[in-house]
Amino acid sequence: MKATIHDIAKIAGVSKSTVSRVISGNGYVSPEAREKVLRATEVLNYRPNALARAMVSRHTRNIGVIIYRQHYPIASHPFYGKILDSILETAAQMDYSIFVSTDQEISSRSADFLLEKRVDGLILISRLNHELIDYFKGSDIPFVMVNGSTDDQDVIHLVNDDLNGGRMAADHFLACGYRSIAVIAGPQDHRSHSLRLRGFRARLAESGIHLADRQICYAATSQFQEGYQFVHTMRKEAQMPEAIFATNDMMAIGAIQAISETGGRIPTDIAVMGFDDIDFAAMSNPSLTTVKSAKSQMGRQAVEMLDQLIQGNTDLPKRAQFSAELIVRSSTHSSSLSNHKE
Repeated sequence: MKATIHDIAKIAGVSKSTVSRVISGNGYVSPEAREKVLRATEVLNYRPNALARAMVSRHTRNIGVIIYRQHYPIASHPFYGKILDSILETAAQMDYSIFVSTDQEISSRSADFLLEKRVDGLILISRLNHELIDYFKGSDIPFVMVNGSTDDQDVIHLVNDDLNGGRMAADHFLACGYRSIAVIAGPQDHRSHSLRLRGFRARLAESGIHLADRQICYAATSQFQEGYQFVHTMRKEAQMPEAIFATNDMMAIGAIQAISETGGRIPTDIAVMGFDDIDFAAMSNPSLTTVKSAKSQMGRQAVEMLDQLIQGNTDLPKRAQFSAELIVRSSTHSSSLSNHKE
């Protein structure tokens, strides 16, 4: 028969309320009484179930993660999947369980599902709107945003420095001597793609290079096929540039594939650069020059900051921004600006 708090109290010679305080970690218990309770739990091989712990501590040790992304893949996406892996690893180290939900629409459907699970807090990944942010604030549950932005001063959000990352990409192209440049830009309603393009264009403009709209492919998605199709379209129109910058790695790898299929040499005939440094970037042929985003760091810090909110510590910075890093590989010529090379 499974041991109960009553059994522990009887063996330890203390009250049931004392046993509850030791198990929950809430309230004062003398060192002597605590030691007696802990010895009794070992003797009885007592393991409190999750529901009992939650009733006593008012915490379930469960965290909900919602990934908002319009197009598949979602959880297996090489960017968001890396963030999720880091969240899972950090949560396990901190004794949290994770519920993961995905939504292709920016709605409260997934949020309602997780709130029914009595999660202690939420990590919201990717884009949100003001209505949904207000909904979460009204639910009175701690939450943090990852890779999304808001002008709401009460919301904690973790982001990459995508604007400066775009500038770094432009600096690398300029240092390599490229002047005829095209861009494959992901959906501009997404914070990351918009800022990367803005930083890239601004830095080129400062150097006297102004990108015309015909030099920019505004892609409907941020997937491999967008980069692949863009190159074939440019070849048909005989408008191939010296270099292509894509605002994420998957589109850049799509461009590399199309260039290789049509006999182009990378980077001799045309250079290609991406953004994010997903695992596939180093595996592509040739390996992809890219700007690294802090995927694992964002996931880890999201859990750590949410834990602080759950514990009642609200004195936290509202914005955590992670620096970008240039990773130079074989798809571009080397430059004196490279701070890392593989």
